[in-house]
Amino acid sequence: MNMHSQSNNVLSAELVEIAERYWLRLCDTWPEVTEKLNKAQQNELKSVLGLSDYVAEQLCRNPEWIELLFNGLLTEVDRQLFSDELKRLLSVLTTEDSVKKTLRNFRNFQMVRIAWRDFLNYSDVQSSLLDLSALAEALVIAARDWLYTDMCQQIGTPTDEEGNPQPLLILGMGKLGGRELNFSSDIDLIFTFPEHGETIGGRRAQANQQFFIKMGQRLICLLDQITVDGFVFRVDMRLRPYGESGPLVVSFSGLEDYYQEQGRDWERYAMVKARVLGPWTQFSDDLHDLLRPFVYRRYIDFSAIDSLRKMKQLIAQEVRRRKLTDNIKLGAGGIREVEFVVQSFQLIRGGREPSLRQQSLFGAIDTLYNLGQLEYLAVDELKHSYILLRRVENLLQAIDDKQTQTLPDNSTDWRRLCHAMHETDEQVLRSKIAQAMANIHRHFNDTVGGDHEQDSSDHWTSQLWHITDEENALALFAEHLVDDDNLWPTLYDWRSNFLKRSIGPRGRETLEKLMPKLLAELLDQPIPSDAFKAVSGVLDKILTRTTYLELLCENPGARQQLISLCCASPWIAEELANFPMLLDELIDPSQLYDTTSIDDYPSELRQYLLRVPEDDMEQQMEALRQFKLSQQLKIAAADVTGVLPVMEVSDHLTFLAEAIIEQVVLQAWHQVASRHGTPEGTSPEKMGFAIIGYGKLGGIELGYGSDLDLVFLHNHQGPGATDGKRPIDNGHFYLKLAQRIVHLFATRTTSGELYEVDMRLRPSGASGLLVSEIEQYREYQREEAWNWEHQALVRSRFVYGDHQLAARFSEIRTEILSHERKLPELAKLVRDMRTKMRDHLLKVTKDKFDLKQSAGGIADIEFIAQYLVLAYANTNHELSIWSDNVRIFQVLAELEILPMMTAQHLTQTYCWLRDENHRLTLQRKKGEIDAEMAMRNVSEIINIYQHILGVNE
Repeated sequence: MNMHSQSNNVLSAELVEIAERYWLRLCDTWPEVTEKLNKAQQNELKSVLGLSDYVAEQLCRNPEWIELLFNGLLTEVDRQLFSDELKRLLSVLTTEDSVKKTLRNFRNFQMVRIAWRDFLNYSDVQSSLLDLSALAEALVIAARDWLYTDMCQQIGTPTDEEGNPQPLLILGMGKLGGRELNFSSDIDLIFTFPEHGETIGGRRAQANQQFFIKMGQRLICLLDQITVDGFVFRVDMRLRPYGESGPLVVSFSGLEDYYQEQGRDWERYAMVKARVLGPWTQFSDDLHDLLRPFVYRRYIDFSAIDSLRKMKQLIAQEVRRRKLTDNIKLGAGGIREVEFVVQSFQLIRGGREPSLRQQSLFGAIDTLYNLGQLEYLAVDELKHSYILLRRVENLLQAIDDKQTQTLPDNSTDWRRLCHAMHETDEQVLRSKIAQAMANIHRHFNDTVGGDHEQDSSDHWTSQLWHITDEENALALFAEHLVDDDNLWPTLYDWRSNFLKRSIGPRGRETLEKLMPKLLAELLDQPIPSDAFKAVSGVLDKILTRTTYLELLCENPGARQQLISLCCASPWIAEELANFPMLLDELIDPSQLYDTTSIDDYPSELRQYLLRVPEDDMEQQMEALRQFKLSQQLKIAAADVTGVLPVMEVSDHLTFLAEAIIEQVVLQAWHQVASRHGTPEGTSPEKMGFAIIGYGKLGGIELGYGSDLDLVFLHNHQGPGATDGKRPIDNGHFYLKLAQRIVHLFATRTTSGELYEVDMRLRPSGASGLLVSEIEQYREYQREEAWNWEHQALVRSRFVYGDHQLAARFSEIRTEILSHERKLPELAKLVRDMRTKMRDHLLKVTKDKFDLKQSAGGIADIEFIAQYLVLAYANTNHELSIWSDNVRIFQVLAELEILPMMTAQHLTQTYCWLRDENHRLTLQRKKGEIDAEMAMRNVSEIINIYQHILGVNE
């Protein structure tokens, strides 16, 4: 707000009286005040004197500041100048006392300036908090740098074993770390240094830790000691490892050991705000990298909610014990609850979402909105309420530079607050504060769970969980009309096994909370014992993974999804048991069933991989597997609930595989190229390399757990070598690339194998080269390939790589498929291959039908399509376009090679067989169905097969 509009806001009579008293004192110390200032400036100065005792006292002691302030320093603050000015002022000082005096004078002048701007609305609260944080950081770092220079001159420079100087790094915690410091706040600091070693250049060597402890003690004294000029900041070091009983300064390795072995939940919470103060260096990066694994778990971490809730309960007890009323920080709906809401999301999801790893509350809340974790209305209410409370807090503290968060107990300070905030009276402002705190508390309860958290201990399943004898259990079942004879033995056996497991006190406590809730929901299922068996497999695997027990305990939606998906599909239950990180996907049901659109898999995967450092190959491989598992779970969830029809299930699984193939090839290329360079004229955009998909991948018909039939091609002929430090010939380069791709697919990480890759369809099969030059591939297909290899070629297509190669492969495929063949001979070859396959692979009893290999099954239909393409593509090139059976039959009907009704029957039966196969896969059952039922659907297929291939069986 500018000066003119400010002048319309007139002080109350009581505040005018206070202002006049200070004005008279000021006139005594600075008689020229009325000559030096114009009327508007005098009025503004009087307003400030009436509003803040701290500002008034400082100006009466230092009247020379007033002209400086009116000379442009009130309109804006250049935060960078704090550091520059302090550096200049301290550079000429040689004694600690002179440094103390300079720091305190600088601090007081700038605090007066910030308070003045605050009370007269020259700045919004976010700017004021940034100003205060920048000032504190500049003062701490200026003091540190002066001390370091002074001590190095006196006792030598601390160095590592190689003689490199070691600095003192200071972690700003809390609001200083978040750049949201209040006017009269303590500053929470942690001191650390990179490497142990000793000083050099002094009279005698001293261990680095001793040097830095002495430096830390002097630094605290420079900042915290109260002198005639006051203090710079109250310094709180209790957040360091081991608190007040721990050493004042520890090395990076000491910090790492402490947080890995002994770090507690509240320390994780505190570390969200931790930020290295001062100019950024490699050491700053190293320190943040070291702390990140402690703060942010790699999985979605619901343990954060329970620990935050317990912290909140402790704070509430403290508020009651100390009889704190009107506390806008610690009370229900206070500033701390906003921090808890935002930081609970950061701790839960920060391991997966790097954008959440930030110290600023304002930045984090905006990110939560962008990630869809908070609704617009919640963000709007939380922000506005938080800003109101922070403004009140700041003004409260700027009245007399006192560290308080309690609303005034006197009318004078209420009038000061109301004046600065343009409110008519105390009641209006009180009601606005009360409304803000009610909004915050509501969101806090929604997110973290508050005073009225629903307790599952009052549900009868809590009794059931603790019963140990059958008689009582059955009586309880009878009372609650549970009719399931298998439930008690199933539950009893599982609990007996669980009691033998070592799961730790936190895990046991969480399970005690979870099981009554879970049992209550399992009892809603048609057969509770079956539902319990389905879910218990997952529970078995996560008993020692407390964070997942907490996820299920905290999230009713996740429990419900777990039950419904495990009951619907043993395959899904097994996936969830083997890879508990998939439980994260159950948190939001709307997201779970919202499968990625067919075209978006590549971009979704690219974004997913951005979360992982590009040069961390292990994490990249793990991320690829996690992406595949989570996307596959979404597809399966949509499949079992009927959201996706079978054709689309295969499409999704196929395009998911293609997106992964793209990233695997790019990673393999990067790894081989970084070692050997690349062939001339190639790049990641133009590799001269291609991947051809055969079989189910080629036919766009992948199922759950399908392997990938791949063939690798390149187009570099003749001599030539790569351009790297360790050059190899081009052919060898592509061989290494192919080997690397296969390795990346096959390597087993904690999230399993990416895909099983089958390379046996390449030229000359298992004895052939892993990668073929494309013209040699053509020659092989023309001169050496068997008929079954041409059949396989029908179900092949270009999947990823160089566009020139794609076009050339398409030409070769069309050429080979279009060869003129003698139909009787072709029919016999196809028929013989089918018979051989059936003899080798069909292993069912007469009452069962093998969906793939029995007569009239999937393989018969595929062989019909392959035969017709090979028989008629020489006169109908349209038949060489598609690699999937459904479109091949469509083209055959359009060309009138097949009657329309026959093509439709083949297609419908083919889809039905594949649907059954998917269903049985998800049920973890063999691909077999009742023979009698099958024959009702496939008898006509047997007739079509015999008619087309001339079989008389």
